[in-house]
Amino acid sequence: MNVEKYRDQIIIAVQKFWETRNKQMLDQNGKEIQDTGNRSAVTGGKQLDGFLDLLHAIAIDTGIPSNCIYLKGNHIPGFFRPTKDWDMLIISPTQKLIAVIELKSQVGSFGNNFNNRTEEALGSAVDFWTAFREGAFPNQPAPWLGYFMLVEKCDKSTSPIKINEPHFQSFREFQGTSYLDRYTILCQKLIRERHYSQCGLVWSSKDCSFGEVEPSISIDTFIRSLIGHLIGQLHEFN
Repeated sequence: MNVEKYRDQIIIAVQKFWETRNKQMLDQNGKEIQDTGNRSAVTGGKQLDGFLDLLHAIAIDTGIPSNCIYLKGNHIPGFFRPTKDWDMLIISPTQKLIAVIELKSQVGSFGNNFNNRTEEALGSAVDFWTAFREGAFPNQPAPWLGYFMLVEKCDKSTSPIKINEPHFQSFREFQGTSYLDRYTILCQKLIRERHYSQCGLVWSSKDCSFGEVEPSISIDTFIRSLIGHLIGQLHEFN
Protein backbone atom coordinates (compact mmCIF):
# COMPACT_ATOMS: atom_id res chain seq x y z
CA MET A 1 0.00 0.00 0.00
CA ASN A 2 1.44 3.34 -1.06
CA VAL A 3 0.77 5.80 1.74
CA GLU A 4 3.42 8.24 0.52
CA LYS A 5 0.79 9.90 -1.68
CA TYR A 6 -0.85 11.21 1.50
CA ARG A 7 2.30 12.94 2.71
CA ASP A 8 1.19 16.41 1.59
CA GLN A 9 -2.20 15.95 3.27
CA ILE A 10 -0.49 14.89 6.50
CA ILE A 11 1.65 18.05 6.39
CA ILE A 12 -1.49 20.15 5.82
CA ALA A 13 -3.26 18.42 8.71
CA VAL A 14 -0.39 19.23 11.09
CA GLN A 15 -0.28 22.85 9.91
CA LYS A 16 -4.05 23.18 10.30
CA PHE A 17 -3.78 21.79 13.83
CA TRP A 18 -1.37 24.49 14.96
CA GLU A 19 -3.06 27.30 13.02
CA THR A 20 -6.46 26.45 14.51
CA ARG A 21 -5.07 26.05 17.99
CA ASN A 22 -3.17 29.33 17.83
CA LYS A 23 -6.34 31.18 16.79
CA GLN A 24 -8.35 29.54 19.57
CA MET A 25 -5.78 30.51 22.18
CA LEU A 26 -6.15 34.26 21.55
CA ASP A 27 -8.78 36.44 23.19
CA GLN A 28 -10.70 39.23 21.45
CA ASN A 29 -7.77 41.58 22.01
CA GLY A 30 -5.27 39.20 20.47
CA LYS A 31 -3.71 38.25 23.80
CA GLU A 32 -2.81 34.65 24.54
CA ILE A 33 -5.21 32.71 26.78
CA GLN A 34 -3.55 30.55 29.41
CA ASP A 35 -4.61 26.97 28.77
CA THR A 36 -5.13 24.73 31.80
CA GLY A 37 -6.04 21.80 29.60
CA ASN A 38 -9.80 22.30 29.61
CA ARG A 39 -9.94 24.74 26.70
CA SER A 40 -7.81 22.59 24.40
CA ALA A 41 -9.89 19.56 25.36
CA VAL A 42 -13.11 21.34 24.38
CA THR A 43 -11.80 22.76 21.11
CA GLY A 44 -9.54 19.85 20.20
CA GLY A 45 -11.97 18.39 17.69
CA LYS A 46 -11.70 21.40 15.41
CA GLN A 47 -7.94 21.39 15.78
CA LEU A 48 -7.83 17.87 14.38
CA ASP A 49 -10.21 18.49 11.48
CA GLY A 50 -7.29 18.27 9.07
CA PHE A 51 -6.74 14.67 10.12
CA LEU A 52 -10.44 13.95 9.64
CA ASP A 53 -10.13 15.34 6.10
CA LEU A 54 -7.14 13.04 5.57
CA LEU A 55 -8.96 9.95 6.83
CA HIS A 56 -12.03 10.84 4.77
CA ALA A 57 -9.86 11.07 1.63
CA ILE A 58 -8.23 7.71 2.42
CA ALA A 59 -11.62 6.04 2.82
CA ILE A 60 -12.87 7.52 -0.48
CA ASP A 61 -9.70 6.43 -2.29
CA THR A 62 -10.17 2.91 -0.91
CA GLY A 63 -13.65 2.72 -2.41
CA ILE A 64 -15.96 3.73 0.45
CA PRO A 65 -18.93 5.87 -0.72
CA SER A 66 -18.96 9.37 0.75
CA ASN A 67 -22.45 8.93 2.20
CA CYS A 68 -21.18 6.01 4.31
CA ILE A 69 -18.55 8.16 6.05
CA TYR A 70 -19.70 10.14 9.09
CA LEU A 71 -17.66 12.98 10.58
CA LYS A 72 -20.24 14.69 12.84
CA GLY A 73 -22.90 13.60 15.31
CA ASN A 74 -21.42 10.12 15.60
CA HIS A 75 -23.29 8.85 18.66
CA ILE A 76 -23.36 5.06 18.84
CA PRO A 77 -24.40 2.83 21.75
CA GLY A 78 -22.16 2.18 24.70
CA PHE A 79 -22.56 -0.40 27.44
CA PHE A 80 -21.72 1.58 30.56
CA ARG A 81 -23.33 4.75 29.16
CA PRO A 82 -26.13 5.30 26.64
CA THR A 83 -23.95 6.55 23.79
CA LYS A 84 -20.54 7.96 22.88
CA ASP A 85 -19.78 10.47 20.12
CA TRP A 86 -16.79 9.22 18.09
CA ASP A 87 -14.82 11.37 15.64
CA MET A 88 -15.36 9.21 12.55
CA LEU A 89 -17.61 6.30 11.64
CA ILE A 90 -17.89 4.21 8.51
CA ILE A 91 -21.23 2.40 8.22
CA SER A 92 -22.26 0.18 5.32
CA PRO A 93 -25.57 0.61 3.44
CA THR A 94 -26.87 -2.42 5.37
CA GLN A 95 -26.09 -0.67 8.69
CA LYS A 96 -22.98 -2.63 9.54
CA LEU A 97 -20.44 -0.69 11.58
CA ILE A 98 -17.18 -1.00 9.63
CA ALA A 99 -14.75 1.42 11.31
CA VAL A 100 -14.68 3.72 14.33
CA ILE A 101 -11.96 6.31 14.99
CA GLU A 102 -11.06 8.54 17.93
CA LEU A 103 -8.66 11.50 17.55
CA LYS A 104 -6.90 13.16 20.47
CA SER A 105 -4.12 15.69 21.06
CA GLN A 106 -2.00 16.91 23.95
CA VAL A 107 -0.28 20.30 24.01
CA GLY A 108 1.10 21.41 27.35
CA SER A 109 -0.50 20.58 30.71
CA PHE A 110 1.05 17.11 30.48
CA GLY A 111 0.98 16.44 34.20
CA ASN A 112 -2.70 17.33 34.41
CA ASN A 113 -3.87 15.42 31.39
CA PHE A 114 -1.79 12.29 30.73
CA ASN A 115 -3.78 10.19 33.20
CA ASN A 116 -7.02 11.67 31.86
CA ARG A 117 -6.11 10.69 28.30
CA THR A 118 -5.15 7.20 29.45
CA GLU A 119 -8.42 6.71 31.30
CA GLU A 120 -10.44 8.07 28.35
CA ALA A 121 -8.75 5.73 25.87
CA LEU A 122 -9.22 2.67 28.07
CA GLY A 123 -12.76 3.55 29.12
CA SER A 124 -13.95 4.22 25.58
CA ALA A 125 -12.49 0.95 24.30
CA VAL A 126 -13.90 -1.19 27.11
CA ASP A 127 -17.29 0.47 26.72
CA PHE A 128 -17.26 -0.07 22.94
CA TRP A 129 -16.21 -3.72 22.90
CA THR A 130 -18.59 -4.63 25.72
CA ALA A 131 -21.44 -3.03 23.76
CA PHE A 132 -20.33 -5.01 20.70
CA ARG A 133 -20.27 -8.24 22.68
CA GLU A 134 -23.75 -7.53 24.01
CA GLY A 135 -25.21 -7.07 20.52
CA ALA A 136 -25.29 -3.31 20.04
CA PHE A 137 -24.09 -3.84 16.46
CA PRO A 138 -25.68 -7.19 15.57
CA ASN A 139 -24.95 -9.69 12.81
CA GLN A 140 -21.52 -8.47 11.81
CA PRO A 141 -17.81 -9.14 12.35
CA ALA A 142 -15.76 -6.93 14.67
CA PRO A 143 -15.37 -3.34 13.45
CA TRP A 144 -11.97 -1.67 13.13
CA LEU A 145 -11.37 0.57 16.15
CA GLY A 146 -8.66 3.20 15.75
CA TYR A 147 -7.06 5.65 18.18
CA PHE A 148 -4.82 8.42 16.85
CA MET A 149 -2.99 11.02 18.90
CA LEU A 150 -0.79 14.06 18.30
CA VAL A 151 1.49 15.09 21.17
CA GLU A 152 3.48 18.31 21.38
CA LYS A 153 7.22 17.76 21.36
CA CYS A 154 8.87 20.16 23.78
CA ASP A 155 11.12 20.08 26.84
CA LYS A 156 8.22 19.23 29.14
CA SER A 157 7.10 16.27 27.04
CA THR A 158 10.57 14.83 26.36
CA SER A 159 12.21 15.18 29.80
CA PRO A 160 12.12 12.22 32.23
CA ILE A 161 9.45 12.57 34.92
CA LYS A 162 9.72 11.36 38.47
CA ILE A 163 7.25 8.63 39.41
CA ASN A 164 5.40 8.82 42.72
CA GLU A 165 5.44 5.29 44.12
CA PRO A 166 5.18 5.48 47.94
CA HIS A 167 3.81 1.96 48.40
CA PHE A 168 4.65 -0.24 45.41
CA GLN A 169 7.06 0.04 42.51
CA SER A 170 5.65 0.78 39.07
CA PHE A 171 6.43 -1.41 36.09
CA ARG A 172 10.03 -1.19 34.92
CA GLU A 173 9.19 0.17 31.46
CA PHE A 174 7.91 3.40 33.01
CA GLN A 175 11.13 4.13 34.90
CA GLY A 176 13.01 7.19 33.57
CA THR A 177 10.36 7.98 30.97
CA SER A 178 9.05 11.26 29.59
CA TYR A 179 5.40 11.95 28.83
CA LEU A 180 6.05 11.27 25.16
CA ASP A 181 7.57 7.91 26.15
CA ARG A 182 4.52 7.16 28.25
CA TYR A 183 2.16 7.92 25.39
CA THR A 184 4.23 5.53 23.27
CA ILE A 185 3.89 2.79 25.90
CA LEU A 186 0.18 3.52 26.20
CA CYS A 187 -0.46 3.14 22.47
CA GLN A 188 1.62 -0.03 22.23
CA LYS A 189 -0.19 -1.62 25.17
CA LEU A 190 -3.61 -0.60 23.86
CA ILE A 191 -2.85 -2.60 20.73
CA ARG A 192 -1.18 -5.49 22.56
CA GLU A 193 -4.17 -5.88 24.87
CA ARG A 194 -6.50 -5.63 21.84
CA HIS A 195 -8.35 -2.59 23.10
CA TYR A 196 -7.81 -0.97 19.70
CA SER A 197 -7.26 -2.47 16.27
CA GLN A 198 -4.52 0.11 15.67
CA CYS A 199 -3.14 3.20 17.38
CA GLY A 200 -1.21 6.03 15.81
CA LEU A 201 1.05 8.50 17.59
CA VAL A 202 2.95 11.45 16.13
CA TRP A 203 4.92 14.20 17.80
CA SER A 204 4.72 17.76 16.55
CA SER A 205 6.26 21.06 17.56
CA LYS A 206 4.86 24.57 17.30
CA ASP A 207 6.94 25.17 14.17
CA CYS A 208 4.73 22.49 12.50
CA SER A 209 7.54 19.94 12.32
CA PHE A 210 6.39 16.41 13.12
CA GLY A 211 7.57 12.83 13.12
CA GLU A 212 6.95 9.32 14.33
CA VAL A 213 7.81 8.03 17.79
CA GLU A 214 7.88 4.32 16.98
CA PRO A 215 7.28 2.58 13.61
CA SER A 216 4.62 0.20 14.93
CA ILE A 217 2.39 3.15 15.86
CA SER A 218 3.40 5.61 13.13
CA ILE A 219 0.77 7.43 11.09
CA ASP A 220 1.80 5.35 8.05
CA THR A 221 1.14 2.13 9.98
CA PHE A 222 -2.18 3.53 11.17
CA ILE A 223 -3.21 4.37 7.59
CA ARG A 224 -2.11 0.98 6.23
CA SER A 225 -4.08 -0.85 8.91
CA LEU A 226 -7.23 1.16 8.14
CA ILE A 227 -6.88 0.66 4.39
CA GLY A 228 -6.33 -3.08 4.83
CA HIS A 229 -9.51 -3.41 6.87
CA LEU A 230 -11.55 -1.32 4.45
CA ILE A 231 -10.37 -3.34 1.46
CA GLY A 232 -11.48 -6.49 3.24
CA GLN A 233 -14.95 -4.99 3.79
CA LEU A 234 -15.57 -3.48 0.35
CA HIS A 235 -18.10 -6.19 -0.46
CA GLU A 236 -20.39 -4.57 2.12
CA PHE A 237 -20.69 -1.50 -0.11
CA ASN A 238 -21.58 -3.19 -3.40
